[in-house]
Amino acid sequence: MSIINALVREHLLALKPYSSARDEYTGKEGVFLDANENPYGSVAGKDLNRYPDPHQRQIKDKLAVLKGCYPEQIFLGNGSDEAIDLIIKAVCEPKVDNILLLPPTYGMYEVCANIQQVETRKSVLTETYQPDLVDISKKVDTHTKAIWVCSPNNPTGNLIDGAIIEILLKAYPNTLIVVDEAYIDFADVPSFIGRMGEYDNLVVLQTFSKAWGMAGLRVGMAFAHVDLIKVLNKIKYPYNLNLESQRLILEALDNVEKKDKYVEKILTERFRLFKKLMELSIVRHIYPSDSNQLLVKFHDAKAVFNYLIEKKVIVRDRTNVTLCDDCLRISIGRGRENRALMAELEEFQP
Repeated sequence: MSIINALVREHLLALKPYSSARDEYTGKEGVFLDANENPYGSVAGKDLNRYPDPHQRQIKDKLAVLKGCYPEQIFLGNGSDEAIDLIIKAVCEPKVDNILLLPPTYGMYEVCANIQQVETRKSVLTETYQPDLVDISKKVDTHTKAIWVCSPNNPTGNLIDGAIIEILLKAYPNTLIVVDEAYIDFADVPSFIGRMGEYDNLVVLQTFSKAWGMAGLRVGMAFAHVDLIKVLNKIKYPYNLNLESQRLILEALDNVEKKDKYVEKILTERFRLFKKLMELSIVRHIYPSDSNQLLVKFHDAKAVFNYLIEKKVIVRDRTNVTLCDDCLRISIGRGRENRALMAELEEFQP
């Protein structure tokens, strides 16, 4: 038996989920008079009048081949944010349990926990943006249900040492170790999805928003033990991934080569932008990146940020984020966009 049943909130194990019309009949052909749909079609002119597959079976079958796992180990949601929210909902009792975050990191982990009245504990990364195992050991207790590891990290851009992630998986077998790999396509390391057979407490998050270029669709992925996936499917909304999103994701999965070309272009532009930024006297440091972003420390980041805003060049102000003093986060754009950024930075007068 996996540790999942011991982790999941007791009342959810016995929860009877909502059964939709598409749960009761999964066929694609027939006279459909079971779901109170409009039989004449969609006002929008597209074939949208029928409800989508609530379990996204076709997508999961294709993803399983691409990711090297089983369809039953995959959850698909409205962005990774839905998976984040549901994981906390599945394992954390409000006002009782806690999760551990490793700032600086993605802000939605804390937001989702706060909404559900789940305590967030924090172990700040080291100066090289790696987890502090000694400090983590002081923060974790029997009510710590999940440790969130963003790798490559946001906003710092760097990979978290895989050996440290393995230590966490082994040291805390009764705690979910959630590895958020939203930017993994830009990193030269294998995904932790391949390690799921070794660790029942491993959860991996990925997204179609970054390398796949489909942020507007809001489609995220979670990979985990089948017992946890079953619970997430129990507590999600029945039709959480709309019909048009499912169609476009299926189309994208037949064009992996296009995604790979995008990644190659972004990595090339990242290298060029890194070199150009290094030549600027207003730049103090550029942190190593394994993602599609650069965290750049300026002598006066606030002044640079405000100047760029005036010039309609939009970057992300991270100056108030832990360990990111005087830092701006710059997403890698197209060549012309990066050149526009550099042209303005070269004109900036401190």
